[in-house]
Amino acid sequence: MAKPLFDSLVFFFLLVSILSSTLESRRLPQFLGRNQKTKINLVEQYSYETRYFEQILDHFSFNDLPTFQQRYLINSDHWVGPSGMGPIFLYCGNEGDIEWFAANTGFVWELAPRFGAMVIFPEHRYYGESVPYGSQKEAYKNASTLAHLTAEQALADYAVLITDLKRNLSAEASPVILFGGSYGGMLAAWMRIKYPHIAIGALASSAPILQFEDIVPLQTFYDIVSNDFRQESTSCFDTIKKSWDIITSVGQKANGLDHLAETFHLCGKLKSSEDLSDWLDSAYSYLAMVDYPYPSEFLMPLPAYPIKEVCKEIDNLPDGTSVLDRIFKGISVYYNYTGEADCFQLDDDPHGMSGWNWQACTEMVMPMSSNKNSSMFPEWDYNATSYAEDCWNEFRVLPRPTWITTEFGGHNYKSVLETFGSNIIFSNGLLDPWSGGSVLKNISESIVALVTEEGAHHLDLRAATTNDPDWLVEQRASEIKIIEGWIVDYYKKTKLVFNM
Repeated sequence: MAKPLFDSLVFFFLLVSILSSTLESRRLPQFLGRNQKTKINLVEQYSYETRYFEQILDHFSFNDLPTFQQRYLINSDHWVGPSGMGPIFLYCGNEGDIEWFAANTGFVWELAPRFGAMVIFPEHRYYGESVPYGSQKEAYKNASTLAHLTAEQALADYAVLITDLKRNLSAEASPVILFGGSYGGMLAAWMRIKYPHIAIGALASSAPILQFEDIVPLQTFYDIVSNDFRQESTSCFDTIKKSWDIITSVGQKANGLDHLAETFHLCGKLKSSEDLSDWLDSAYSYLAMVDYPYPSEFLMPLPAYPIKEVCKEIDNLPDGTSVLDRIFKGISVYYNYTGEADCFQLDDDPHGMSGWNWQACTEMVMPMSSNKNSSMFPEWDYNATSYAEDCWNEFRVLPRPTWITTEFGGHNYKSVLETFGSNIIFSNGLLDPWSGGSVLKNISESIVALVTEEGAHHLDLRAATTNDPDWLVEQRASEIKIIEGWIVDYYKKTKLVFNM
């Protein structure tokens, strides 16, 4: 199953775990997806200019290191300009190609005309085209070249980029609003906290900033995934729960792995039953993340409420159908809804997110476990020793599991944010397994939690559609009202300063 150091966000989340030989060292579900025969499908409705900014590789030392070109997407069609102190909307790029996130974050584009805002989507270092050392192959070569792939460096990139851009445009007085979903949402919240002079507010959607150490129960993620399936169909839940032991048992028989590969239409040989279980685990986790109320193609082409469709396929086969055949029929909703795939690869990375493995092995350590009584997944406990051994074997690096809370906080977050924080929206849908690691209650008048029962992974950041349910329309309206309040308040204070 997708192995948790935790699995994600896997940004994630969204969200590409390293497979290991033992359940004890399982890695977290990534924020995003590892999908078969999928390519980035950009929606042409958003226009932007692609630019590049020369970034320092290490913002926190004075070593003579090479620079790199950070890609960013920019649109100023609706910007009222520096004279009108036009706002700047900056999306904090996640662990993948920035064009993919831009195409799936319609809310930001739709807000720009309303507020006369400039829109900027900077790409996260080491992802997409924004890689140092000339190529991803060189950048990902070893621990030395990967050393500067951190959240802290990424936030510094965004701070330097926006400061330089505002200076060149004589727009120092223009307020900046941060947006982000999943890992990008974590970055948006952290940037508002760490760089309050750079941005006046942040919308952090599906941002599991508390999914570290033991701040939330370790079984939270997989309990939520399981509950999503259970509330749809108890028989579907039970079939999935039974399947793991059957897969393991079949895999141990003579020619059992070949039988599993044939049953699940895999493109090549199956090396172990654990690899198949990981593949299934990932799909169930991602289905919970993108259990949207309308068809979407964010991770894979999927129908509305895809968990409902998966369970229909599992439950509605004739009596006598084997558990494995039921599982294959159900999982095909995720991996092959269009019917175009002839077979499946288990190790695809279409969105270029493999850098997350490094981040999960260094500072983004999100422990997870599974409880046999509450989960449809096999039981396992998080094992920090095995986790560290896997990271050492792969990267020759040891995780720092307490660094994120040292750098950005997390323990006693309510009192800390209430005392020192302001202007952050934490938005979450409770169908999203990452919601369990986010802020779900208001902290203060200006640090608010917008929670929807039926929402999934950063659904509010997606473009508005005619199929949006009323609760989603109302959620976005609340976000707009809060953001408008931040900007109006900023203009009032700025005018007062200038008048003085």
